[in-house]
Amino acid sequence: MSQAHQVKMLYFSWIRERVGMGEETLGLPESVDTVEQLLSWLQGRNDQFAAALEFPEIIRVALDQQHVDHDQPIGAPREIALFPPMTGG
Repeated sequence: MSQAHQVKMLYFSWIRERVGMGEETLGLPESVDTVEQLLSWLQGRNDQFAAALEFPEIIRVALDQQHVDHDQPIGAPREIALFPPMTGG
C-alpha cells in the first residue's frame, strides 16, 4: 500500500475563517484524482469544511500557484490553494 501524497493546503479569505486555519499539510487519499474530488473529500472532513465548501463550484483552486478548472487532474503538486470568488472594488 503506497503512502498518501503529502501536500501543503492554503486557505484564503472567508474559507480560512470558516475552516479555522490558513494552512495545513495533508495526505491526500489515492481516490482523490481531480480538483472536484478534492473539494468533495474536504467537505467530508468536518462541519467547518462542509460549511466553507457548501458551494464548491464557486471555489477557485490553484495547484502550485496555477489556477485550474475543477475537472483538472491533481497530479502531485506541492501546494494547493483554495480561494473564494473574487469581488470587484
